[in-house]
Amino acid sequence: MTISLFDVSVLAFRQEVNAIAGVLAKGRAHFEAAGISPDDIVAARVIEDMLPFRFQIHSVFNHSIGAIEGCKAGEFKPPSSQGQETYAALEAEIASAVAALAACTPDEVNALEGKDVVFNLGKTQMLFTAENFLMSFSLPNLYFHAATTYNILRAKGVKLGKRDYLGMPRLKM
Repeated sequence: MTISLFDVSVLAFRQEVNAIAGVLAKGRAHFEAAGISPDDIVAARVIEDMLPFRFQIHSVFNHSIGAIEGCKAGEFKPPSSQGQETYAALEAEIASAVAALAACTPDEVNALEGKDVVFNLGKTQMLFTAENFLMSFSLPNLYFHAATTYNILRAKGVKLGKRDYLGMPRLKM
């Protein structure tokens, strides 16, 4: 069996981004049931020197569909610093990633193989091939920011388990 770039990137992105959509929904339900505004969580952090919840969500978006778009453009940039978005806006951002990933086709993603991608962070530039960028940079970043999102919500009392984080695995049918 041959595994394609689409298989190792977009299918993994879909699984995790859908899982984060579910985690956010459980978070909203928890906060509303507790009489807490979900917007109060947007600036929450695991620890002071880590970026806030809102950045984690932007990074989930950026390291999934944003990574695919970056590969198409040949350039990837980290998410910009965002202001005090609402919880609903963050949910909408993840919903847009879910929809955009659902629209990705194997042919368009597999055609990116071998394409140069430059990651720009200030004056730092890192050159990748699309497949190395997606598998060695964006996928680990996606998992990191998804886990941090999960951890912040858990720390705030949201009843989540490992299955919520994992989402729907691709089972043999």
